Amino acid sequence: MIEPVREFVFDQLPVSVYADNETMGRAAAEATAGILREAVAARGVANLVLATGNSMLTFLHSLRDMPDLPWPAINVFHMDEYLNLEPGHRASFPLFLREHLLDQVPVGAFYPVPGRPADVETACRAYDLLLKAHPVDLCCLGIGENGHLAFNDPPYADFDDPAWVKVVQLDEASRHQQVGEGHFTSLEVVPTHALTMTIPALRAATKMLCIVPEGRKELAVTAPEDKEMER
Repeated sequence: MIEPVREFVFDQLPVSVYADNETMGRAAAEATAGILREAVAARGVANLVLATGNSMLTFLHSLRDMPDLPWPAINVFHMDEYLNLEPGHRASFPLFLREHLLDQVPVGAFYPVPGRPADVETACRAYDLLLKAHPVDLCCLGIGENGHLAFNDPPYADFDDPAWVKVVQLDEASRHQQVGEGHFTSLEVVPTHALTMTIPALRAATKMLCIVPEGRKELAVTAPEDKEMER
């Protein structure tokens, strides 16, 4: 077991700090593996929601190397996808997960958020029902540079949203982040809308694990909750 260099509780949130990104990724993978094994032992199946993005890489690479994980009993969902992104684009979130995890492990099923639906409202409702039919054991998420969770951007994120999946307009700060991470060549080509799981959908998971490496996320982690984050 990997030991953190510091542990504390903020409000009701247990926080573990690790020496570097690699160590944190391995620790998160160990914690995830334990939760998934327990779920499969108890019910024969586990449902997992995964985030994407550069800050998830050490975690995903460590997770795929975890020994004795019952992958065929694990169903994988993800949080969001750009609306009408061209097929095969390098910024596609399902493509990211396949490249960094799913092509290396035999999961039971992968349910991608439909980024190019014929009917957006029907697609949102269908993914909503899919999530409710497969209660999530663990949601592994990160925090965006501006504090977004999935594509729920502050100050528009609704913790009482009646929908579990919806179309959102992306905050410019979120779009800039995608350029900075190398997924798009310029702001002009970053999509303006996406489908996302809402805050209530993310929080419906039995457990949540938030993985936040890199200095560029410092403001998102430390900004006072009652103050809108600087752009």
